[in-house]
Amino acid sequence: MAVLLLRLAGPLQSWGTQSRFDYRDTGLEPSKSGVVGLLSCALGRGREQDVSDLAALRMGVRIDRPGYLETDYHTASKVRTVPKGGPGRVEYVPTVQSWRQYLADGSFLVGLEGEFSFLQTLDTALRAPVWPLSLGRKSFVPCEPIAMPRKSPLGPGVREGGLEEVLRTYPWIYGSKLLPSGLLLALEVPLSEAESSREDQPVGAAFSTRHFTSRGVRSSKISTAALDSSGTLFQTGGS
Repeated sequence: MAVLLLRLAGPLQSWGTQSRFDYRDTGLEPSKSGVVGLLSCALGRGREQDVSDLAALRMGVRIDRPGYLETDYHTASKVRTVPKGGPGRVEYVPTVQSWRQYLADGSFLVGLEGEFSFLQTLDTALRAPVWPLSLGRKSFVPCEPIAMPRKSPLGPGVREGGLEEVLRTYPWIYGSKLLPSGLLLALEVPLSEAESSREDQPVGAAFSTRHFTSRGVRSSKISTAALDSSGTLFQTGGS
């Protein structure tokens, strides 16, 4: 078993799982559907293509910097709409309001557990993605490379070992002055062992059919006492 590591850090991120109409939510850590969508962009897969192989990877998230939950308030004037119940005369709504949540200044270490050669293929795609990569919305670009460096200690991006072990032991990259006493770890587990669930598990061609189901998540706090915190900053994905 092996683990692919991704760094998801940026000024703004949004990982919605329950968005409806004018209210756009975000979870407090990257969603499975969001990460699968990001990998699909790297591979150049269209929305109508099956993502079952990506969805089958077990996911874990180490929350290095939780960020701040913020809400944008938007209005749009003279919005063109079609009446309910079928074709009819076009109507204009004077003002439409919307509320969109996002995480500001967050940084997450994401691990995906699976077969080594497949994870290597994904790591290669992240270094030269077919389509631009974003953090939940197209305008939310990463401020650090998503792919890990190739060389130790921060690389390689694909590591032998179990998901929890790899996430617990990966070095802290932001310097010893910013190292907290503990970090939150959210691991995907069977629903029978979960303390909570997320409605973000893609099924088939989920981005075309909008078909998602539940997955289990268990959270724990890990000590940072043994982490390497030499302060090596994350510079380039190819170093």
